Amino acid sequence: MTTDVQKLLKKMETENVKFIRLQFTDIQGLPKNVAIPAIQAEKALTDGIWFDGSSIEGFARIEESDMLLKPDPSTYAILPWRQGEGKVARFICDIQTYGNKPFEGDPRFVLRKTIAEAAKLGFTFNTGPELEFFLFRMIDGMPTTEFEDRGAYFDLAPTDAAEDVRRDVVLALSDMGFEIEASHHEVADSQHEIDFKYGDALVTADRVITFKFAAKSIALQYGMHASFMAKPIGGINGSGMHTHGSLSKNGKNAFYDPGAELQLSDTAMYYIGGILKHAKAITRVANPTINSYKRLVPGYEAPCYISWSAANRSALVRVPAARGNSTRAEFRSPDPMCNPYLTFACMLAAGLDGIKNKIMPPDMTNSNIYHMDAKLRKKLRIDMLPGSLAESNAALLKDDILCNTLGAHVVENLSRIAELETDAFRLTVHPWELDRYLATY
Repeated sequence: MTTDVQKLLKKMETENVKFIRLQFTDIQGLPKNVAIPAIQAEKALTDGIWFDGSSIEGFARIEESDMLLKPDPSTYAILPWRQGEGKVARFICDIQTYGNKPFEGDPRFVLRKTIAEAAKLGFTFNTGPELEFFLFRMIDGMPTTEFEDRGAYFDLAPTDAAEDVRRDVVLALSDMGFEIEASHHEVADSQHEIDFKYGDALVTADRVITFKFAAKSIALQYGMHASFMAKPIGGINGSGMHTHGSLSKNGKNAFYDPGAELQLSDTAMYYIGGILKHAKAITRVANPTINSYKRLVPGYEAPCYISWSAANRSALVRVPAARGNSTRAEFRSPDPMCNPYLTFACMLAAGLDGIKNKIMPPDMTNSNIYHMDAKLRKKLRIDMLPGSLAESNAALLKDDILCNTLGAHVVENLSRIAELETDAFRLTVHPWELDRYLATY
């Protein structure tokens, strides 16, 4: 037993931890966990805990199902909303197979591997996501789409339970080590946003999963459902996860060049060029469900055109005004249903491809693309993101860079899921069809 493990065990004893959740995510980014009593902590931290991977989406077949959960000591945190006689702590785990080999289908491993590729070029990848979500009422133990509040963008705090939930989520995340930067009501009724400080991509991806887990757990205590669905209600804004990305080298922001046009370095320009080149394929991962494509339509602030700008919020990639160490590129298409590990890995791989091959982006688009007709967009060579899960999956399969980044196991399972989802949706008779056709025909 190492000294670090001994210190951690002592810390858990001092903090009166009685149960430990060993967390990980499946290929779709849904959190899973195994709960163990604190007495098993030493075994978990030294040897790991075996589990059956065949029951986890996108993991393994029956004949190769045994997998090992290896807790990452740096992710230790007390769950603030589970207070009582004994506290509950969690670790986020890496997944291994026999011989302590990383499991190729582990989303965390995919991101680790891509971060290592960036490190070979001297780069560190930082991300800062902005997660939007709805707080809906629960009725008879089931989530609904009934609003809990009628606030609007940046409204002063309404005196209702929704505001209490948002406050408690902020307090819980702060207790877990998050540096919260902003918390506010979003555009739609019952829609909220909480932003936390950017950081290393792996740490940030862990925090995205923790954020959603915390929001759902705390909302449930208030009899509400925190929904990160991209478009739960038609006709109003959906929820996005705009993700700011930047590369640093030798401790300095590699996107900043005070002498360049817009003070953006060649590295920044090539990164943006790479993101735009691979945007259609990234969409399969950043917008992973049938519902995601109900959000990527004109008129609701979500981007659907492949372009970039230093100001225009209808562009796919926006460069915020801040410079110096805050220079970054905001990728606006991801939604909070995505697997953050795979999404960040694809963003980084696309950006690195742009840097390696010196891919310059097209000219900026500073006018509102939503107001352009198809003829003008064609003249300006502004292409659209995929309009469906099937279309984005086809784009991914054609993209060798991203397929190599994700690995064959992940790509095969993403394709299988896309096909199953598309078929299930196609074969279902939806309420809209009954409203439209039943009485008429």
